[in-house]
This record gives sequence, C-alpha cells and structure tokens, in this order.
Amino acid sequence: MPSDPPDLPSVTPPVGPAAGPPRPAGPPAVPAPSRPDTAGPAPARAIEPLFTSAPGLNWAVPPLAPVPPAPDPGGPAEQPPTARDLELVRACLAVVEPVADRATAQFYALLFLGHPEIRALFPAAMDVQRDRLFRALLMAARGAGEPQELRAYLGALGCAHRRFGTLTGHYGPVGECLLAALATYTGSRWTAETELAWRRVYRLVSSVMIEAAERDARTSPPWWQGEVVAHERRTPDIAVLTVRPDQAYPYRAGQYTVLETPWWPRVRRHFSFASAPRPDGLLTFHVKAVQAGWVSNALVRRAAPGDVLRLGPAAGGMTLDHADGADLLLAGGGTGIAPLLALVEELAAHGPAGRSVEVVYGARRAEELHALAGLRELAARHGWLTVRPVLSGPGAGTPEAVAAGLSAGRLPEAVARSGPWTGRTAYLAGPPAMVRRTSGVLLRAGLPAERIRHDLAAR
Repeated sequence: MPSDPPDLPSVTPPVGPAAGPPRPAGPPAVPAPSRPDTAGPAPARAIEPLFTSAPGLNWAVPPLAPVPPAPDPGGPAEQPPTARDLELVRACLAVVEPVADRATAQFYALLFLGHPEIRALFPAAMDVQRDRLFRALLMAARGAGEPQELRAYLGALGCAHRRFGTLTGHYGPVGECLLAALATYTGSRWTAETELAWRRVYRLVSSVMIEAAERDARTSPPWWQGEVVAHERRTPDIAVLTVRPDQAYPYRAGQYTVLETPWWPRVRRHFSFASAPRPDGLLTFHVKAVQAGWVSNALVRRAAPGDVLRLGPAAGGMTLDHADGADLLLAGGGTGIAPLLALVEELAAHGPAGRSVEVVYGARRAEELHALAGLRELAARHGWLTVRPVLSGPGAGTPEAVAAGLSAGRLPEAVARSGPWTGRTAYLAGPPAMVRRTSGVLLRAGLPAERIRHDLAAR
C-alpha cells in the first residue's frame, strides 16, 4: 500500500457545480502528430491506434495472493478508540518518533518478507517514498481524536492508493506489520492494553480510507492511460507534451496529476496541467528535465508520439473561484508557469468578471521563459491581463534584456517591488524555495494567508 504525498490542497476555495468548465463527454480526438525540437522539426512519426501495441509499456505486476480477513471480527478491537486509547497511542508515538527511521525499516522488512506480493505495488527504488506510508499512518493515529479533520486527509489518502493497485485486503497485513514494528521499538511500554488501543485506532484509520476508496471507485477509475500525441522541445531541457487520455478526464485549471512512464514503472511524479480543459479533451504538460529526475528526463528526452503514460486523478486546490471578484496575482517560475497558464486560459474563456490579472513570470535564462510569447499574445488580446517577465541569471539587466522587456532580479523581489497587492488573491507555482520566499514577501506586505494559494504542501 504505497503512499505518494497525499494529494491535499493547501487552500481549497469553495467551488460550486457551475464554477468550472464542463467535463468532457468522451475521449478526445487526436491532432496531427508533430515533434519539433530545438534543432528544427523532426520527421513526423506515425501514431498507431491507441494502446494496441506500445511495446515499451510495462505496467504488469505479479498476481496478488489472497489476503485472509482480519482476525477476531466483532471483538474488542472493533470498538471505537476511547480517550484512554488515544492517550496510550500518543505515549507510544513519543517513544517511537526519535527512532522512526529504524522503525520504518523494520515495518517494510516485515511487510515485504511476510507478504512479497505487496512488494510489487512499490517502486524498485524506495529512496523517495521509503517512510511515507509509515509516517502517514503515524500522523493519522496522532489525529484520531479529531475525526472530522482526519476524515478529509484519510479519504484523500485512500483514494490516492487506488492508483497503486491497493485492495481492501491489503490493509490487514499492513496493520499487523505496523503493530509489530511499533512493538519492537516501544519495548516495555508495549502492553496488551497498548496493542488493543493501536488496533482500534488502526481500524478507524483503515475503515475511513477503505470507505473513501470504495466510493471513489463507483465514479472514477484508479488511473487513466494517455497516449503522447505531440512532443515539442522548447529548450534542450524543457518539453511540452500533449496527451490524449483513453477516456474522459475531468480536471480544473490550476490542478495537477501524477504521471508514470513505461520506462520507470511505479515511479510517479507530480505535473501540473498547462491548459484549461479543452473541447477536444487533450491534456498539456510542461516538463523540465532535472538532475537525477527519472520521470522528467524520460518525458523530455525519451517520450515521443505513440508512447503511453499512466495518469492519476486530478488533484490540488489552486483553482479559481469565479464568485470571488478580487484582482489576481499569478507568480510562477520556470515550468511552474504551467498551472498559471491554465488559469489565464480559464479566465479568458469565462471572462474576468471585472478583475485585473497580473502575471509575474521568472526564470534564470531568457530561453527558459518558454511560455512568454503565448502569454504576451494573450495580453495583447485581453486588456485585463498584464505580464511581467523577470530574468535572474546570465543576461539579466543587459541592454538586450531591457529592450526585450525583461526586468532583472529574482521573482520574489520582483513581486515585492511591483506591489502593492492588497486585496488581491495570489496564486504561486514553481520551485519550492521560490514559492516559500514569494509567499513570505506577500505576507509581509499584508496579504492574508488565506489569499495566498499554492499546492506546495500537497506534493
């Protein structure tokens, strides 16, 4: 039962049923294939019918062995946790947390040795997510006394686990291995009363996750497959991919998804949608190949029309509230401009409702402002949109950069000197350090935290 970071928004504005564009009714049409890159257009590669071949695709995993039901149905462990149970659980956590790394290793050793069929649900390299499941379970146990707040977190986690192939029967073995690891590292504090408390808490946690997953399964698949129908290299390290999902894919501008490639099965990374929902149903992603980035390098340097990707459900709360009339600040760095482009497209389609929109778009090098031409074209057509490109690396402040309308400096400082932003709603996207600094600038300038939206905590 692997666990990517829970796909929870840092801020989720209330959105009514009519707030966003309509969902696509069916799978999209395929545009003419093309794959230009920095060296000029490459010969077009014929796109084969969707999913009939794809020789590089390798989603297969070993069959899962049947999992026996949890023992003692209807016994004391089936009761809701009491105040005494929560007290014991928190005391246990205080002992385990200083040695959480060793407890995590013990947990996975027990899980994979005792239930090798579950190992196939996890990526080959466990470095990125090695402690996510264990820590998520501990976090859930700590918050078991606040069921309303916990339910949203656990529900999202349970739905997210569907895309990994998690089944209801897997929760039993995970719970047993969790308790065994806790018992090992709690020592003499692990008593029969403590074990019963943990069983009750884990039953609460798992039941909420299972119920949410089963509800979600009635209306949504666990994942979608999408064929790459266009691959455009904007720079040697940045590509724009157009993907055709195998069925209607609902999402909102500003959201993101998890992508998985056939070359690195079960290795998943988050990418934002770079366009608002389109009538043809196609999806667009801006991807930068980063050092040691398995997925990003595969998407930029290896993916081509005809390849098939796997997509999780859309997530994230950085969406527009069309009932809110506040002016907007959209600040993005590098390929972080992608969700902001989608927001601008949605505003252009629905109308700004009297709001002004200012986009501050930053990068180190001029060529990395790969979406600037498209933004400026939109600004030329819509008087409510202003675009301020910012350059922080080589060439910043030169006469050529000034003539091209590129101001010098880092994006957070550019936001600080371009204010005031009082009364606006800000949407931030890009490298985590940039988002944090820009958020700090806005907070110090007096913009309330509830008016600053990003999905940093969710990824």
